[in-house]
Amino acid sequence: METNFSIRLKELRSEKQVGQTELAKAIGVSNGTISLWENGLREPTLTNLLALAKYFKVSLDYLVGLED
Repeated sequence: METNFSIRLKELRSEKQVGQTELAKAIGVSNGTISLWENGLREPTLTNLLALAKYFKVSLDYLVGLED
């Protein structure tokens, strides 16, 4: 089940043209974890959300779909 977060994560990754493996290495998780997040099967911890926001240079609100 896709969520605002999973959709936004896919969009950000596509815009930056970064693969799941590269993103996973950059934030310290497995590429399987990235896949689970993108497919809405798992939710990231706050620490991982912060790492993603920092990596993509976006706010947490944007990342989780609370703002555009």
